[in-house]
Amino acid sequence: MSKKQVATSKAPGAIGPYSQAIIAGNWVYTSGQLGMDPETAALADNVQEQARQSLSNVKAILEEAGASMDHVVKTTVYLKDMNDFAAVNEVYATFFTEPYPARSAVEVARLPKDALVEIEAVARKK
Repeated sequence: MSKKQVATSKAPGAIGPYSQAIIAGNWVYTSGQLGMDPETAALADNVQEQARQSLSNVKAILEEAGASMDHVVKTTVYLKDMNDFAAVNEVYATFFTEPYPARSAVEVARLPKDALVEIEAVARKK
């Protein structure tokens, strides 16, 4: 199976040796997205704004790959503080409709750029 790199200027560029996403067959695998503005690389101020920007970045990458948020089957949410779970859920629910994707949420010791949240997704192409 071949794999194809996905890159868009509508989401922050990679800050290391990785791709924004990879297409493998009919599947799109995004890298974890921080709540960074794609134009300024600045992190949003709070966890809800970071979650909103993170999911907006995921959405832009999926669209570049020929998929959409409706095609997401699995997400992983990395949280700096599990106490932010409910606040992130409020934002998360505005990006997805039923049936919601399968999801894992884990608290981590630290995220790149000291972000509060990072989200990755797996989607099936249209």
